[in-house]
Amino acid sequence: MSEGAGEFGRRLRRGRETAGYSLADLAKRIHFSKGHVSKVENGLARPSRDFAEACDAVLGAAGALSELARVAAPSPGGGISGLPMATPHFTGRHGELVLIGTALAQATATGCSVLTGMAGVGKTALAVRAAWNAEQDFPDGCLFFDLHGAEVSSAEALDRVLRTLGVSGADIPPDQDGRANLYRDRLRGKRMLLVFDNVRSTEQVAPLLPAEPRCRVIITSRNRLNALDDAAHVPIAELSTAESVELFRSVVGERQRMPTEDEPVAEVVACCGGLPLAVRIAAARFRSSPTWTFEEFASRLAGEAARLNALDDGERSVAAAFALSYQRLPEQLRRLFGLLALHPGRDIATHSAAALAGVGVGEAERLLDQLADAHLIMPRPGGYWQFHDLVRMFATEHALSEVPSADRDTAVRRLLTLALSRARACDELLAPQRFRPSPVPGVEPLSADEGFPEWDTALSWLDVEWPNLVAMCRMAADRGEHERCWRLAFLLRDFFFRTKLWDPWIETHRHAAASARAVGDTTAVAMTVNNLGMAYADRGDLDLARDHYEQALALFREAGDDNGTTSALSNLAWVNLYLGEHEAALRDMRVALESYRRTGSARNAAITLRGIALTEVELGAFTDALRHAERAHEDFRGSELDLAMSLNCVAWVHFRADRHAEAAAHYEQAAELGERGRSPFEVARAKTGLGNLVAVAGRPEEAADLWAQATRLHNGLNPVTVGEAAARRRLQG
Repeated sequence: MSEGAGEFGRRLRRGRETAGYSLADLAKRIHFSKGHVSKVENGLARPSRDFAEACDAVLGAAGALSELARVAAPSPGGGISGLPMATPHFTGRHGELVLIGTALAQATATGCSVLTGMAGVGKTALAVRAAWNAEQDFPDGCLFFDLHGAEVSSAEALDRVLRTLGVSGADIPPDQDGRANLYRDRLRGKRMLLVFDNVRSTEQVAPLLPAEPRCRVIITSRNRLNALDDAAHVPIAELSTAESVELFRSVVGERQRMPTEDEPVAEVVACCGGLPLAVRIAAARFRSSPTWTFEEFASRLAGEAARLNALDDGERSVAAAFALSYQRLPEQLRRLFGLLALHPGRDIATHSAAALAGVGVGEAERLLDQLADAHLIMPRPGGYWQFHDLVRMFATEHALSEVPSADRDTAVRRLLTLALSRARACDELLAPQRFRPSPVPGVEPLSADEGFPEWDTALSWLDVEWPNLVAMCRMAADRGEHERCWRLAFLLRDFFFRTKLWDPWIETHRHAAASARAVGDTTAVAMTVNNLGMAYADRGDLDLARDHYEQALALFREAGDDNGTTSALSNLAWVNLYLGEHEAALRDMRVALESYRRTGSARNAAITLRGIALTEVELGAFTDALRHAERAHEDFRGSELDLAMSLNCVAWVHFRADRHAEAAAHYEQAAELGERGRSPFEVARAKTGLGNLVAVAGRPEEAADLWAQATRLHNGLNPVTVGEAAARRRLQG
């Protein structure tokens, strides 16, 4: 190494230490690896021009380091350097640069680093930056070749590399094996770095991998290249919001009307989904349009319908980048990619993908793996898959349009049929005694290996899948699948009641009510409106609840549905209880109880007994209230949730009757059953009741702790509908 390189290293170390930077700090700021900075400081590596200029900027050396680097540069006649210019707007990727730098520097390295990621994620820029970082470690040269996906064959690539290495055309063998042998021979004993960009497959690049252990290779690909077993695989993810903002500002430069705060810029780059290509295009468009205000530009980009068009600056296009990946897919994968865009949720289960494609789950998983290998979808935990937002837009606009309309309709119907079958199987486990309308014709029950072995498994599935089911309910309504819409909403009601997910409960049932009206099914409308009233009542919106119950009561009577009429009447009685109209509530609950017992509706009768007990408490009839509450508890069978609710009711009666020891014992049991039944709401209710008891006993600190536990479990205990919450409010003053 020259004396100039040594002087550069000494000067660099002094500047770094004066600035108070560690090796890692400086490496992160200049986007070079810590190992390379160390080598330069110790005179073991020559500083490149980019390296010196970056150090000048960070350390404020006013060009002194760049001048030293010029002196330290090797004399003509050294190895060839064919690396393209590194972008001055390179942002982030510190961790990836460290991984690549480590792989290039290790003596035991496999010799190959594979950078994979979706189109537009910045693989090429990262590969070039990493290569420049390591350039001084490869005295025999650094070469860059773009293989253009499948456009350049292995034989053609070998021809280009050999000519670059100085082999005349006449000496290049005509066959691929001959060229590969000559290529490996020419690299024997050399220390070179080769960058192969846009590689399509392992088969394409395998003949280009040198046998010389001192040579290194960086590969970029939109495919995972899993068959390169010995390579160091570096997945490239999207930029963070902060990095995207930094990149946007860097490309825009000093343009006027650029906001000084990061928040509005963050909203713009969020539309780019962390893709450097999209951020660069957006920034370039804003920079080159001086008449736009930032607000006008942000508005143009915010509209999803035209976003892909907005991310096109005439020379670069996000849609075109995605199109290259899409066009390389075989027909079966192109069809699945388009059909996946029909799924209305963010996370797509393998079973749902299989339904959309009309194939078995095993075949769907194989195809999904291939789409993920092409970085067109992303695998998620638990057997789910996800689009990047911009890729979903591309799939919707370009891939889905290639699927015939009839095939799309059939795929949606298969997806909704699967959703109905699985939701019904869950509801049968969560509420086995609940009435359910007959299935839609053609919707078969799940087989034993497709279903859920127990209620806990079913609940776990619903905990993950409910946002998708809500979206499917909306999609069914929008596409005129009205029978599937209202039935799916009906099957989700018990889950929403258990979890107190009031907003999706209300949303699905609004769609369902409109769908039931669209098919002219009065009973379906009545059931849906009745369930919608339950959501409002459970949330504490009593006026809305009463309005819906009254609508349901009139509809059930019109349809001649006696069971439905009893249900609506009972629900109105609960509203009267909450509104303080206790005599009316007790009267109607007794009528409902007699009807339920006459028709053998044991669970509904037990629920009504619980309501009667709560009403009698408000009337001061504690003996009757306790008898009815305990009878309700005895009549519930099998459901931890029902048992927890009934025990909380018994505890409440004891609390109001000043039997505090009995109340505490029942609240403890209710909390235990609530936990076993996975009901944070009932556990929170029991904890609130226990807090009330210790508050009455004059132990405010214990009360505050129990109330805090209850709030952490569920912050939705409404004092209007939950007696324990009302008592807590009074005790807290």
